Amino acid sequence: MGMIGRILGAPAATEALGRAATEVAEVFTPNATKKMQAAHDAYLAALGEFGAEFQHARPGLFDRFVNGLNRLPRPLLALGTLGLFVYAMADPDSFTRRMVGLNYVPEPLWWLLAAIVGFYFGAREAHHFRTRPVNAPPPAAATPAPGYGNPALAEWRQRADR
Repeated sequence: MGMIGRILGAPAATEALGRAATEVAEVFTPNATKKMQAAHDAYLAALGEFGAEFQHARPGLFDRFVNGLNRLPRPLLALGTLGLFVYAMADPDSFTRRMVGLNYVPEPLWWLLAAIVGFYFGAREAHHFRTRPVNAPPPAAATPAPGYGNPALAEWRQRADR
């Protein structure tokens, strides 16, 4: 039995003293292993909750309808703009009257329209930016040994090797 065992008595007393020291130390500094385990458990719980949302294999009629609506604005804006060009060529007088009518729309309403369209497309762009695959950087080229291409250094190394 070691010196500490002789001073404290039985091995159980030594273990109790070690546990007490550990508990006192954890008051000032958290146990890193327990902290990592708790973070991992919280991550798994959150992952389980998020995964439960997607347990349904087939979306319902409402989900398909909303997904279809979400895909409409971009094609409608593009086709509508092309339609304005066709309309201007087909009936220039009526097109001119409608464009003059647009001139009477108050400026704050144009700002509101720009904000709505900007946030819609900005959110889509941000989503695609966040979910794009990350390309790994190309591997670094191997650097030649010091003195490579230096004839004087190569000659000196040959002399040193002899």
